[in-house]
Amino acid sequence: MLNGIRIIEVEGLGPGPFAAMLLADLGADVITVHRKGGAVTPGMPEKSLLDRGKRSIALDLKDPSDIDTFKALVATADGLIEGFRPGVMEKLGIGPETCQQINPKLVFGRMTGWGQDSPLSHTSGHDLNYISLSGALWYASAPGDVPQTPATLVGDIGGGSMYLAVGILAGILNARDTGQGTVVDAAIYDGSAHMMNLLLSIRQAGNFHPTRGESLLDGPHWSRTYRTADAGFITVQCLEPKFYALFLDLMGLADDPDFQRQFDKGLWPLLTERLAEIFASQPRDHWAALFDGTDACVAPVLTPDEAKGHKMNARNTWVEADGILHAAPAPRFQGQPDWTPPESPARGQHDDAIRAELKRS
Repeated sequence: MLNGIRIIEVEGLGPGPFAAMLLADLGADVITVHRKGGAVTPGMPEKSLLDRGKRSIALDLKDPSDIDTFKALVATADGLIEGFRPGVMEKLGIGPETCQQINPKLVFGRMTGWGQDSPLSHTSGHDLNYISLSGALWYASAPGDVPQTPATLVGDIGGGSMYLAVGILAGILNARDTGQGTVVDAAIYDGSAHMMNLLLSIRQAGNFHPTRGESLLDGPHWSRTYRTADAGFITVQCLEPKFYALFLDLMGLADDPDFQRQFDKGLWPLLTERLAEIFASQPRDHWAALFDGTDACVAPVLTPDEAKGHKMNARNTWVEADGILHAAPAPRFQGQPDWTPPESPARGQHDDAIRAELKRS
């Protein structure tokens, strides 16, 4: 879908590489500028799946000769992704003003936690810090539990990478119409706050309360995760009365007068305890089989490896290649061929080819 679009990615951590992978998955020519002689980031593999489908050139951005090569790349690009602290690219002599003098149509994508210009823009942070200050962490976990989300998903990826990718694509479309690039200031703080708007629409209707455990989606017994007899977990979220009625029927609770009062907040804690006892009486797969294929809105909590073996993987969402588990690109497009994971390049693997292209351009 993005054939003919070139993105230059300056090597970084987490959300920047993920956004670049997303664009590469969608067909963009992504050239990653890896640090020449740079060590692999602790905890990351030598060839990361986040680099799949990209090409790599190794440059020292403090070397004038390599800066010249970088600027030559900028001249050929539609977009650029960088995730340094504010001001670092300017100090290297390759900030937005310089790059857009070289290529006026360039969309300069900047990925940070706090934004380019904020009271915290020059301070360090990570996923949990950004989403805690933005408000996005507040409703995570059950009432009384410490708020916790799956690592990276809400902040780095949801509030960061996705907003950066959308911003770059919007900028490229605008540049095609106007001939003028732009700077995309993608802050995880902003994106994760923006993701709250669906919940805020529920609050607008009076169904979301600032106190945890008293809102439509974080308080009821029918919107919870329960532990099963084998230390597994099962999720329940049967909001609509017709789905809730089916849930009660399958659980053998259809004639229980307390459970009939679905929206009685005063009963939610008691009914949560009762369901917890019931779910704890059988293993996870017992409950998964009971609700499989029904509209009761109940599902087991699976590991990624278990998800690969589940019948839903008829969509080939999970793909394993060379012992590495990948999630396939999303969204999907009509008529696209089956996907297999492309190669992740070694550092500098495409140096010669990219430099040859620059000489010809």
